[in-house]
Amino acid sequence: MKFGVVIFPSKQLQDLANSYRKRYDPHYALITPHLTLMNAFEATEENAKAFADKLQQIARSKTPFTLKTSKISSFYPVNNVIYLKVEPDEELMKLHHDIHEIGNYQSEYAFVPHITIGQKLSNDEHSDVFGALRMTTINHEETIDRFHLLYQLENGSWTVYETVRLGKN
Repeated sequence: MKFGVVIFPSKQLQDLANSYRKRYDPHYALITPHLTLMNAFEATEENAKAFADKLQQIARSKTPFTLKTSKISSFYPVNNVIYLKVEPDEELMKLHHDIHEIGNYQSEYAFVPHITIGQKLSNDEHSDVFGALRMTTINHEETIDRFHLLYQLENGSWTVYETVRLGKN
């Protein structure tokens, strides 16, 4: 089975992201807007349970943090992904690092906190869409107190396997 670790932002931020995703993201129907902490990986259900236990241990030593978004950006020319830029909070960066440590997981790219709003665009589409959106100012701030271990269903959609709350609660 495929698993991944994500943060789901508030409904307000999800609604904003979805206003773009429904037009520019072919994964719109497969997963809710999210910030990826760990990309998809293969694991058995037994391994996933052990991994979920380790995530719970990590979360106990963490505190809720503020997620801030301020603009729309792009990973061009590496790939044609357009996203809501999330300011790299120290707690968020530590959480990402610690999750990768327990999974002994090496990512192919450096961690850039973001919420994808457009992907798999042609060069021309990317240029047009990003050109229209890049001057958009977004001033959103919210507290994040949980993250989620997801698994992929047979139809390609993702659902929550376990929710992990930050802090000692």
